Amino acid sequence: MTLDPRGPRFAAALTSVVFVVVLLTGSGWLALAQAVIFAIGAWDPRRTPYGLLYRFAVAPRLTPPTEREDAAPVRFAQAVGLVFALATVAGYLSGATVAGVVGASFALLAAFLNAVFGLCLGCEAYLLIRRLRAPA
Repeated sequence: MTLDPRGPRFAAALTSVVFVVVLLTGSGWLALAQAVIFAIGAWDPRRTPYGLLYRFAVAPRLTPPTEREDAAPVRFAQAVGLVFALATVAGYLSGATVAGVVGASFALLAAFLNAVFGLCLGCEAYLLIRRLRAPA
């Protein structure tokens, strides 16, 4: 499966907004909603609410993509995001606010870097792990 690389960047922009709101409100429940989105994205990034919004509302208004990217690194990045979102949820909902803030801050940083600069930290980690596991 391949993806239009603009889709994950669009999703990262929306994710950035969500984590800004999480940090401003301390809402573990909003972080949980984002965790569910990450869980869906780890299975198929095209099936998340953000992916569907991109595919049906944004992409038709754009020129066709000039390149496509493999979905595997994006799925891995969504799984990493899920871990940080769950740490955020656990922190906020258990009263360990500092843990919630740290998890949300890391998730926000990663989403922001992807949205603004196209630097997907989870994708880069996926590629590094693949290189390290490749037979020499």
